[in-house]
Amino acid sequence: MPKSPERRNHRVIKTLAPDDRGALDYARRYGAALICVRHRADAKGKMRHVTVELLVHSTPIRPRSVSHVWLKLAPHERKLAAVVETAGGRMDERSGLWRLPSRVASILSLRDRIVSIK
Repeated sequence: MPKSPERRNHRVIKTLAPDDRGALDYARRYGAALICVRHRADAKGKMRHVTVELLVHSTPIRPRSVSHVWLKLAPHERKLAAVVETAGGRMDERSGLWRLPSRVASILSLRDRIVSIK
């Protein structure tokens, strides 16, 4: 087994699809699991390394459930209300509160304005 090369600072020279010339031997060896073959050069440009990317596991992505929060904005904060509305917030006319996804409220730094979490 050859000595393991230092993996940092390796520059990708070219990437080959499994059906490209130069990757066919690897395609026969690894079959449908082969994603691509890469040729890399070490930091000094003295050694070329061939690497393969293999698909080893696939699972469906399940989206996270979105939790919403209720925000209290003062009536004079029209510019902030416009930002919240642009970010997907909706105002409940009865309560005067804004409903916004929790993650968006965090991104907009509005956590201190949360009235209740639903």
